[in-house]
Amino acid sequence: MKKIILLLCLFSAFTSFSQSDESADKKAINEVLKKQRLAWSKNNIEAYMEGYWKSDSLKFYSRSGVTTGWENTLDRYLKAYPTKDHTGILSFKINDITKISMDVYYVLGEYHIKRDLGNADGIFMLVFKKINDEWKIIADTST
Repeated sequence: MKKIILLLCLFSAFTSFSQSDESADKKAINEVLKKQRLAWSKNNIEAYMEGYWKSDSLKFYSRSGVTTGWENTLDRYLKAYPTKDHTGILSFKINDITKISMDVYYVLGEYHIKRDLGNADGIFMLVFKKINDEWKIIADTST
């Protein structure tokens, strides 16, 4: 009986620890998204890109195809959004953050850009991975 109680206590502790870890992970991921939103709205694409994995293996998938690499993704953003009139004010609606595996989550959401030259709206799926103790986007699919 003592063994059963001990196993139940260990299981309960592990489950609680796991849930608090997930909660902390989701909070940290939301913080990255908040920093990106604020940087974008200030037309600071370079600061916005700090949320992405600075690697040649970064993947960005959109209507125009796959862009590979951090530098290429930055160049794509700078070309598509050259001025404050183009970046406008960004907001997100996060619909889901789900753990895929240890230190990997996907995020489903909607983006809304309010701007004088016409608003832009779409959906996205991001894959976040904890790299060197920081949450980074390793893959982005946006439409």
